[in-house]
Amino acid sequence: MDDPDDDRRRQTRAPIELKVEYKRLNTFFADYTKNISRGGSFIATEKPLPVGTEFVFALGVPNLEEPLRLRGKVIWVTLPAHATRANPAGMGIEFQYDEHERREKEGAVERLMTSELGEHLTTKLLGRKPQA
Repeated sequence: MDDPDDDRRRQTRAPIELKVEYKRLNTFFADYTKNISRGGSFIATEKPLPVGTEFVFALGVPNLEEPLRLRGKVIWVTLPAHATRANPAGMGIEFQYDEHERREKEGAVERLMTSELGEHLTTKLLGRKPQA
């Protein structure tokens, strides 16, 4: 997992840092995303959840009254012992949607990317214009 050329992403990710909160058993965690795409995110944490863990997390988004609640599944982890500057400790999250949620949540992520990065860069990252 130390190979900086190891690209485990299926979609282009935008660099962005947002606070993310989640609960595991009776413990609450507050960490930060380091990047986001329509399909997932990377959460920087010294205590990644095991691969395969499904959980709900709240993404604090500027200009939204309520956090964006998303279901995710851990698809890969980098443990602190294997972390490098290019590959920090944390976990790769794949968003879990049912078909009803998909358009709404992907649209919210695209609007977030547009507000934080601008329409030009978001269009370049998505390969198309973002949803309105």
